[in-house]
Amino acid sequence: MSTKPSKELEVVPNPHPDRDYEVRIECPEFTALCPKTGQPDFAVIYFRYIPGPWIVELKSLKLYLWSFRDEGHFHEDVTNRILKDFVTAAQPRWLEVIGEFNVRGGIYTTVRAVYQDPGWTPDPSVAQSLVAPAWPRRRSG
Repeated sequence: MSTKPSKELEVVPNPHPDRDYEVRIECPEFTALCPKTGQPDFAVIYFRYIPGPWIVELKSLKLYLWSFRDEGHFHEDVTNRILKDFVTAAQPRWLEVIGEFNVRGGIYTTVRAVYQDPGWTPDPSVAQSLVAPAWPRRRSG
């Protein structure tokens, strides 16, 4: 596997495709560029998903997120693009991606994008937890 930034997310077979379970991933070092000023934007990207046939290989996720470092993106666009690419690669039953962007000009931005496979009905054991974001926000100092 490469150690350079990559737009390709690698997946491996889900070891427990017969059941619904939740996977949480926190990526605290996301960086992209402001498309207007070219200055860096920093964010924490949170993933919460119910795997389908695949799970995302974590090193490839790191390299994928790294690939945005020198590109200009609006917060809303990059969060939704990450969701779309994750869905395309891993085919999750359900996915939430949250981009929690650091303050810029006195404004914090948090973008939440959610996907649910149209043919999937959540198991009652996980359905309740999917209603609202479960991540802590804006950690204090």
